[in-house]
Amino acid sequence: MSETPQSADLIVFGGTGDLSMRKLLPALYHCDRDGRLAPETRIIAMSRGGLDDADFRGKVDAEVRGSVPVDDLALWQRFLDRLHHVTVDIGGEDPTGWARLTAMLAGHEQRDRVFYLASPPMTFGPFCREADRAGLVTPASRVVLEKPLGRDLASAQRINDEVGAIFHERQIFRIDHYLGKETVQNLLVLRFANAFLEPIWNSLWIDHVQITAAETVGTPGRRGYYDHAGALRDMVQNHLLQLLCLVAMEPPSRNDRESIRDEKVKVLESLRPIVGGEVDRFTVRGQYTAGVCDGAEVPGYLDEPDNTPPTEASHRVETFAAIRAEVKNWRWAGVPFYLRTGKRMPYRSSEIVVQFKDVPHSIFAGSAPNRLVLRLQPSEGIRLDLMAKEPGAGEVALKPVPLSLSFAETFTSRVPDAYERLLMDVLTGNPTLFMRRDEVEAAWRWIDPILAEWESQSMLPEPYPAGTAGPAGAHELVGRSGRAWHEEELA
Repeated sequence: MSETPQSADLIVFGGTGDLSMRKLLPALYHCDRDGRLAPETRIIAMSRGGLDDADFRGKVDAEVRGSVPVDDLALWQRFLDRLHHVTVDIGGEDPTGWARLTAMLAGHEQRDRVFYLASPPMTFGPFCREADRAGLVTPASRVVLEKPLGRDLASAQRINDEVGAIFHERQIFRIDHYLGKETVQNLLVLRFANAFLEPIWNSLWIDHVQITAAETVGTPGRRGYYDHAGALRDMVQNHLLQLLCLVAMEPPSRNDRESIRDEKVKVLESLRPIVGGEVDRFTVRGQYTAGVCDGAEVPGYLDEPDNTPPTEASHRVETFAAIRAEVKNWRWAGVPFYLRTGKRMPYRSSEIVVQFKDVPHSIFAGSAPNRLVLRLQPSEGIRLDLMAKEPGAGEVALKPVPLSLSFAETFTSRVPDAYERLLMDVLTGNPTLFMRRDEVEAAWRWIDPILAEWESQSMLPEPYPAGTAGPAGAHELVGRSGRAWHEEELA
């Protein structure tokens, strides 16, 4: 498949929103700057903003230009010239917006037509129905769905049914931006392009796996959303489970559109269910209180500024979640996978830590297990910790020594943002890094019993001060088996 797609019309619903301005448009500018967009490709924003093309281009120039490297004004102007805006009110009674979009797209039916829904999931079904009613859905159309896809299995199935009534499954791209990160791509290469790892990538040699997504930010101005999402829905059901799948999956038969997704579904279906009383044993939920984060005093979740007044849901929602998961198959029997995510943590860091077992018989004092660390953010890279002797005479003193690959230091080319990779995959029609319907629903099927148990309990989430590495229960979760969280940068 050609790296540069054919001409396309990319229609972004929610095109003036935060996601579009902060992620999508900067990523598209980089794609254009690198010559990866066909000359005739247009980017059409849809919103209720009442803007014309000039207004929208001015907004992008003011809000996006400062966040991208504009070293060539001609290239920036070329990007702005691609931008258009159409005012449409989904579910409203005024059809003129759809008529304007129809007129804009008329005569370009041969182009790929991509609808990117950067909007709440409740709008996915209505948007697809109205786009179809306007005659805009062609055989060459694709639709991109942002997470979260529903609140539970039932709502995810309902959204999938509504979108699936208009688009074929091959036309639906459910996006998780974590899958576009360079380290995630390198995880697949590391596992399946290097012979030395496969013999030890199993329960005989690996003690446990930790997957962490920690954020220093809180939720100012977002409590209305977060009260009804929480860390489990917002991060674990999609991001962390996707990373678990890539670590645990079997080698696919080939690197094609479906083989990798087939293997990921098998992992999700092999997860040991956590139900009933086991939820308290294998999961922890917390909510941050006032503390010191990033060197500044910050309020607790219930007192974050610019928020709606706290409700009962505010007191019950988790801003931190930790889970001990198990993959019940021959490769991973007995190996725990510890998943952890939280807001107002000490550092911003997303990483996968593969902890190997101790050597069978150590003849040296001070030996420690080998460890493979894959860093997704803030600085992407891979590190393998090996034991080495410290220089000097006398007794042998051991020290863990890292073999490191920093993408920023090793490669002179710019490390692209995850959205750049995924947007180009959408435009070229490559669904490999996007979630299939059965994959999304398998993840919800595993998450739902945990959600149900948490919501049925009268006990509130365990408090933890902002700027600390989560509640005490999270350390007990790993400590019960004599393990500890990898706290290199989360102490």
